[in-house]
Amino acid sequence: MTGCSDDDEQSHEGAETNRKQQKKKSKSEKHVSFPPDELIVSGFSEHRDNHRNGDSCVSLAEVKSAYEQSCSRHQVEPKGSILQQLQQGACVGGGVKCLDLKGERLDQRSCEALEAVLKSLHFDFINLQAAQLEENGAASLLDMILYYESTAHLDISDCSRMGTSCWRALAHLIKQSVRLSRLDVSNVPLVDYPVQCVSRALLTSRLTALHLHNAQLSGVPLYALISSLKTNKALKELHLSNNQLNSYQDALQLGDLLRYNGTLQTLQLSNNHIADAGLEELCDGLRHQTAGLQVLLLRNNNITADGMLHLAKALPVLKVLQVLDLGENVLGNEGIQEIREPLMKNTSVLQLGLSQTNITCEGAVALAEFLAESHQIEQLDLRHNEVKVGGLMALSLALRINRSLMVLDVEIGAPQEQDEFLTETQARLQAEIAQRCTANARRSKNTMESSESLPDEDEDKRQLATVTCPYMLFFRGVLNLTDLTGLSG
Repeated sequence: MTGCSDDDEQSHEGAETNRKQQKKKSKSEKHVSFPPDELIVSGFSEHRDNHRNGDSCVSLAEVKSAYEQSCSRHQVEPKGSILQQLQQGACVGGGVKCLDLKGERLDQRSCEALEAVLKSLHFDFINLQAAQLEENGAASLLDMILYYESTAHLDISDCSRMGTSCWRALAHLIKQSVRLSRLDVSNVPLVDYPVQCVSRALLTSRLTALHLHNAQLSGVPLYALISSLKTNKALKELHLSNNQLNSYQDALQLGDLLRYNGTLQTLQLSNNHIADAGLEELCDGLRHQTAGLQVLLLRNNNITADGMLHLAKALPVLKVLQVLDLGENVLGNEGIQEIREPLMKNTSVLQLGLSQTNITCEGAVALAEFLAESHQIEQLDLRHNEVKVGGLMALSLALRINRSLMVLDVEIGAPQEQDEFLTETQARLQAEIAQRCTANARRSKNTMESSESLPDEDEDKRQLATVTCPYMLFFRGVLNLTDLTGLSG
């Protein structure tokens, strides 16, 4: 009797344990219908794409109905914004521009209900910015996006509640997806486990653009990221603004990236603390870029005229850098003087950003000399500087010679004394600059359409080149006259 009672008690306890384990398992279990994670590999992508092409004629009305039925099965209310997008959107061959889930509260069942949408349509962009995602729901959603190759651009910025399983699913998506080309993970701390996950995935990723603004990447996280990107052969754009990157270890890592990675084409480093010492490290790396980096953005990085000494050494040897933005750094006229001649020797820079860099007419004259010699510069940004009428006169004269500049952004305030002559001169010079830039743009368009040059263009250049130096010397003399303060800065 006792033995039977013990057996019954043990049997009862075992059944109770099994029920608890089953209940616990059911709470965290994913209810999506695609295979387990271990079967979702890139080799399945061809099968998934073929399956979608077979359903490419599905209408948005049918997808909307399927989504509503899926919500009913998962016992959740359909999201009004999703229904509206499916009702008002346009579908071409199974493709839709955007699935906007920004700020939506998506629990696990809401995410699983979305499978009806993700398996029927593919999107150019899925926006999950600031979405309120639960841990398991987020992981399920990312797994579905991978399995169905649902998007080319995914934004999960401002999603601060991402946990371990979510980061693991994101890393799997980065590593395995054949369609995802751009990923935004901004305003989320990318430290410790998250940065390890993302860095390992980037070793074999097909991503071409990665936006990691304000992700607390300074120090060890940046080291982990750069270590993977040194050998990455796919990424073309890396955006790292607002990460408090410093001029020491961080700049050293970025210099190494430029030294060893020849695939990267855009490096966005605005709003950091690179400073003059950090710029030296970047310039050392830039010298190794023979076929890679085309865009370098260094706006607001505490760079001064001393930093231009390092840039002056690199500019003459750069062959591929086309866009350089140094705006919101305290370069001053001294800094512009340092890079004037190196810019003349450079043959690659097409766009130069110098807005809000403490330039006055003296710096404008130096840039006018550069413009008179340049054969390739297309855009120059001088907004928010103290360039007065004297600087405008020098720039206008340079544009009589320059045949490449198509955009010159320069602002000039009204003369303080409202002198009629200065006001008229300013208006005339600004109109002349705009006219000559427009003429250059038209000439460039015609050159692209026809390889024949204008018959009088070479003669024009020869005639104007003979007066370049006298003009520049004349305006330098004008700028030195203290009684013409209305002209010079």
